[in-house]
Amino acid sequence: MNLFEVYPLFDLEPVKGSGSYIFDGKGNAYLDLYGGHAVISVGHSHPYYVNMIEKQLKRLGFYSNSVINGLQTELAAKLGELSGYNDYQLFLCNSGAEAIENALKLASFHTNKEKVIAFNKGFHGRTSAAVSITDNPKIQAPVNQNHQVTFIGLNDLNALETHLKTETYCAVVVEGIQGIAGIITPSPSFLQSAEKLCQKYGALLILDEIQSGYARTGKFFAHDDTGIRPDIITTAKGMGNGFPMAGVLINPAIKPSLGMLGTTFGGSHLACAAGIAVLDIIKDENLVDHAKTLGDWWLQALAQIDNIKEIRGQGLMIALEFDFPIKELRKFLLTNERIITGSSSDPKVLRLLPALNIGKEELIRFNTALQSALNQLDSIAAAEI
Repeated sequence: MNLFEVYPLFDLEPVKGSGSYIFDGKGNAYLDLYGGHAVISVGHSHPYYVNMIEKQLKRLGFYSNSVINGLQTELAAKLGELSGYNDYQLFLCNSGAEAIENALKLASFHTNKEKVIAFNKGFHGRTSAAVSITDNPKIQAPVNQNHQVTFIGLNDLNALETHLKTETYCAVVVEGIQGIAGIITPSPSFLQSAEKLCQKYGALLILDEIQSGYARTGKFFAHDDTGIRPDIITTAKGMGNGFPMAGVLINPAIKPSLGMLGTTFGGSHLACAAGIAVLDIIKDENLVDHAKTLGDWWLQALAQIDNIKEIRGQGLMIALEFDFPIKELRKFLLTNERIITGSSSDPKVLRLLPALNIGKEELIRFNTALQSALNQLDSIAAAEI
């Protein structure tokens, strides 16, 4: 049986990881500045993380959500403390798309409405409802096309109010930072006004912090300094550091009903052990502040590199936009410099999403390699003219 082709693959098979590096079967080390789509939050094979999972596996790996699981309670308490959402409720599931599915379901149950406002260039997942609010027709099959979804421009308050005033929308769904789009940030004033408009017209504000959450931006959530309190927050990616895990943070005003939500594997004993380990490491290693301090330095250092059209981002969630497609640049960095970087839906934007505990020396290495790569690629291009 052959594998169903999903992504174009680089000629690299990692067999081991340590910190901000992965290794191929020949022992070659690659600097990982992408973390497998921002998933590796506390580094590959962090000793504390590995120990927590090993210890839990020896005790109990899984039982269903029909029994008490004290690890879920511990995880919820620690997440509430670090995020500042102690009073919210937590629903645990397996992936960002699943978190979005459940957030939309909650909003529709709570408001008894069915329409949703989403944003141009937004990405929320590939499952049925999640992909229907994702602005990418290439991944929407006919069965996923949902005429209850309205797409508007990010930061367009007039369009937002025009639709919300019909009072037919259950939710407005916006990313804390649009990641796949190339690190596009909603303005604080837009989020503040969106919260007020949702309250005025009876819709729920859902903040998708799946990629931008968990200290990624130098705040626990990207929206933290806006002063808003979303009705629902979705999180995933770095939550389990590679172990499939996601969560929905739910305003206490939204009352649960038994059977409203459910999951077989979500919040399993092993998943919770991974999630607790991640939160412990973020707290003990002060990774929120580290991401901000190092990210601020990196943004300034990147500004000294020639031939970058625009630099965007916060903390360790950074985009570099160029005047040319970055496919060959990524390939050059991987092959010649052994550095892994990310792409975006914009073919000219390079995404950088390293582990939160990466050191400055790794970033200096990248900056040097990037300038060298740009110089060489420029020479190659000039020779071909």
